[in-house]
Amino acid sequence: MTAEDIDRPSQEERDSHYKAGSIKRVKLTNFLTYDAVEFFPGPRLNVVVGPNGTGKSTILCAICLGLGGQPPLLGRADDARLFIKHEKEQAQIEIELAPLRKENGRCEATHVIRRVIDRDRGSERGKGAGASTYFINGHKTTLKNVKELVSEKYHIHIDNLCTFLPQDKVGNFSGFDKQALLAETEKSLSGHLYNTHQDLIELEKALQSSGTDVASIEDELSKLKKENERLEREKELMEERQLYMDKMDLLKKKRAWLVFDAKREEAKAAKERREELKKQKKEAEKCVQPLKKRQEKVAGEHSLIRTQHKALETKLKKDKKAAEDCRSKGERYSDDIEIEVSDYDAIDAEQRRAEKAVDKERTRLEQIEAEGNDFPPLEEVEATIGQLKEEMRQVKNQIAGEKRRIAGVVERMNGANDQRKEAKGRLERIQDDKKLRLERYLGKFPAVKQAYEFIETNRKMFRKPIWGPIAAEVQPQNPQTASYLENHVSQATWKSFVVECKEDYDLLYREVRQKRGIPINIQTVNRVEPKPRMYSDERMEVLKQEHGFFGYLDETFTAPDPITQALINRHNVDKVLVGGEAVQNSLERKDLIEYLSTREPHDRRSGKQSSCFIYTCRDVSFKYSSSVSRYSGLIGTTVDNLTAAKLLRPGTDPRVKEELANTITNADELLAELQPDVDATQARIMELNSQGQTINGTFKEAKRTKTDWNHYQMKLSNQKDKYEEAKENASKDNAAEKARKVAKVKKLMEANIAAMEHASTLHNEVMKNTHIITGVKIKEDSLSDSLRKLSDQVNEKEAETEDLANQYKAADADYNQKKDTLRKLLKEAETIAPKAEWCERLDQDDLPENLEGVDEALDEAENKVNSITDNPHVMRQYEERKKEIAKLQEQLDESAGEKDMKKKQLETKLERWEAALINIVQKVSEKFSAYMKEVGCAGEVRLYNGGAGENDDGENMRYNFKDWGVEILVKFREASSLQVLSAQTHSGGERSVSTIMYLMGLQNLMASPFRCVDEINQGLDERNERLVFKRIVQNSTLAAESSNSDHCGQYFLITPKLLPNLDGMENENITVLFVFSGPHSFSNPLDWDVDKFIEDKKRFVTQDEEENVGDSSNVRGKKRRSK
Repeated sequence: MTAEDIDRPSQEERDSHYKAGSIKRVKLTNFLTYDAVEFFPGPRLNVVVGPNGTGKSTILCAICLGLGGQPPLLGRADDARLFIKHEKEQAQIEIELAPLRKENGRCEATHVIRRVIDRDRGSERGKGAGASTYFINGHKTTLKNVKELVSEKYHIHIDNLCTFLPQDKVGNFSGFDKQALLAETEKSLSGHLYNTHQDLIELEKALQSSGTDVASIEDELSKLKKENERLEREKELMEERQLYMDKMDLLKKKRAWLVFDAKREEAKAAKERREELKKQKKEAEKCVQPLKKRQEKVAGEHSLIRTQHKALETKLKKDKKAAEDCRSKGERYSDDIEIEVSDYDAIDAEQRRAEKAVDKERTRLEQIEAEGNDFPPLEEVEATIGQLKEEMRQVKNQIAGEKRRIAGVVERMNGANDQRKEAKGRLERIQDDKKLRLERYLGKFPAVKQAYEFIETNRKMFRKPIWGPIAAEVQPQNPQTASYLENHVSQATWKSFVVECKEDYDLLYREVRQKRGIPINIQTVNRVEPKPRMYSDERMEVLKQEHGFFGYLDETFTAPDPITQALINRHNVDKVLVGGEAVQNSLERKDLIEYLSTREPHDRRSGKQSSCFIYTCRDVSFKYSSSVSRYSGLIGTTVDNLTAAKLLRPGTDPRVKEELANTITNADELLAELQPDVDATQARIMELNSQGQTINGTFKEAKRTKTDWNHYQMKLSNQKDKYEEAKENASKDNAAEKARKVAKVKKLMEANIAAMEHASTLHNEVMKNTHIITGVKIKEDSLSDSLRKLSDQVNEKEAETEDLANQYKAADADYNQKKDTLRKLLKEAETIAPKAEWCERLDQDDLPENLEGVDEALDEAENKVNSITDNPHVMRQYEERKKEIAKLQEQLDESAGEKDMKKKQLETKLERWEAALINIVQKVSEKFSAYMKEVGCAGEVRLYNGGAGENDDGENMRYNFKDWGVEILVKFREASSLQVLSAQTHSGGERSVSTIMYLMGLQNLMASPFRCVDEINQGLDERNERLVFKRIVQNSTLAAESSNSDHCGQYFLITPKLLPNLDGMENENITVLFVFSGPHSFSNPLDWDVDKFIEDKKRFVTQDEEENVGDSSNVRGKKRRSK
């Protein structure tokens, strides 16, 4: 039979089975793990199966977001943009809902809801509220319209955990208190039930407050009457206050005119003072003028005599300088005469010295000529120099040849040395693998970095060493063991720091967490104690030889002892086995898990034991964890694929280290090969250098001899020139030189006499001018004294005049100010009390006549007014109180009737609501008890009425609607009693069983067209998982009643695995959706060939039956253990 031979229902018949609001189609584009996918759920139970991480929960995320839900409902993220696939800019979710059916059986319009999430829209720091665009049947719409369509038309409530339970919210359900559980249950059954509950709460509040209304109104009425009596007394006080205010007004008018009269007298006195000062100022100005004229005359005479004095001083200075110049010239002539006479006397002495110099130079010349006999012939010296030059050239050529020959080798050695230095430097920099991993880890986790920096800065504060973060302290043996360790240990542990005493723990937590607000994980390892191994040495030897294990996980890395102990305490790394490919063979053939679960003979404990091991097969690593069920005692096994290490990967690629080490080794080998040739060549060059140095010494000696000969010739020539010069000086004529000296002395004496005579004449002229200038100076001083006295008199008179002017100016300003003040006071008085109107009244009334009396009377009246509190609205308040009294009296008559009406309304609503709620809870409790009994447990659902009863006064009923709730009571052990389900009392598996059975009890009562549950079977042992799955199948696949779509609705069960041979999987109302989005999936979904799959499956079954022929025991009933 082929796929075409199967009798399949038509599309119209399939559509008729969908309940209105069920999901017919989901299409995703660039959403989380999917590039593009489209799947078609069945109308009843949909089992979504696939390995972890392939995208099962993504389907529930898409349903939630596609129907208008927000990310917080999923418990995964706050921003919708985080659901866009990595490196994509936009994601789309399209959901097609089954349409409603009219009374004639025809379908209404089908609704297709599409949500587009754009990475570039919305605020960068926000929650992505503006990043989504919504469409209904291709038309753009708003989120509000989508929610109205989903909730009001199709009764879909995504935010209700009874109908939509995502993976990250499974734990929240069992954490509900009884009030929250009732609210969620009411919402899932019908919105009317929940709304009625809220109305009852509000009515109870209103009734509780209405009982006090009558008393409060009576109290208010009494208060208002007393208030009106007080207002009458205040009215009388206000009238008295008004009388005093009128008197104050009259006194203020009188005071204004009295102030004006006083200021007018002050203004008259100021005017008289101003006129007196003006007269005195004019008289002082007249006395100043004669003094100024006399001062100007004396100043002119003083200026004239001062000019004459300056001219005489200038001429006197000039004559003094000329006389001094003549005296200086005569002295210079006298000095020159003495010099010439001395030179005349030295001519004979010079002749005698020249004759002696001739004898001396001749003797020196003879000595130098004798020194020339010691030098060898010049021709021999030059021949020796030429020969030595040739020998030196030959040695240099030999050295250059050796250097040229060895240059290539040296260049290769230098290159090898450079490569070696560079590779060694790079290798030294990357050798510190721990430091590199620490820097990378701290850069990835800022909070860990802040905590680490605090510890590094303040290590002296702690009693003992602080270790961590743990990820930086561990050194795996290789990348494979790094992957084992990283996948086994939790992320929180890698971020942890380890302390060795409680005092350090308290200090670190207080300083980092409490004071600085930095999140930090701290583990305490008080002492490191060796623990016995999980397996004995004998069993470990068997595991190594027969099953392919290498050892324990704690043997695959190195770390400080406190770090290793922390990993043992938290993750039991000393009990995890590590193996290779042989472990896979042992799993398939030798029942390895059963062997590890069996306790050794020396272990007296009963039952099986848990185990964990890791191995690698065909470059893929797996982790097997087996645990013992608390109920059945059977072994349940989970298998995880291990990913490559990220946190513990080496700081640098090992291949780089190996490449650098090879580079250093190759360079050392090349240097060792070339070094002997270089050493031999350098020895030859040193020998040639030594030979060249010997030749060069001889050459330098010959060159020195030649140089000395040249110096000797120059010395001889110079001495001959000196000898000839001495002979020439000794033969000069001295008579002519003496005659020239006598003539020069005569001429100098005549010039000296003339200069001294001219100096005497100038001295006489200076003495004459000195007498004249002394008389002029005396006259100038006399005039200066007279001018100073006149200036003092003028300044004194001007100061007196200026003082009078200032006094006049101040008096004038004072008068003008008083005049302005008087004008303002007059205007103010006329404004307050016009004289024509108030003059007679102010004079006739019994008022004080002076300003002091008026002020005293005004203060007295003001004190009277201030003693009475002003209340201008007292009459209006008095009338308003009368109206309020009448109104309250009317309300008092109506209150009793309103309270009775509300009480009757509450009792009517309560009767219907309580009856419906009791009926529902009773039905759910019956089903829940039956379902729990199927799994060997007991359960019950109770309605809690919040402690309702009569009040202490016996008049009103106390309902406490806000405290009503639903309690789930369970019992998992025979000896125990029923207890309320809670996260503190029951395990995760127990809560999962209770939760799914409660939801199954609600199944047929819910209003939502579909329900979704994600991985509710996780944590269950094999027996309970089979029973739970059987119950889900039975409840979700019940036969339809009046029509194909008249059933309990659509159900989505998400699970990473299914046990083999589950009951009910052959039911035609079950749709299995396989999710496998790994690298080996079909690139095109159309490549799936149903016929080929059926043929392969038949062939596999046939081969299996042939292999099992002859095995009489457990041929058909053999079951595989869970792995």
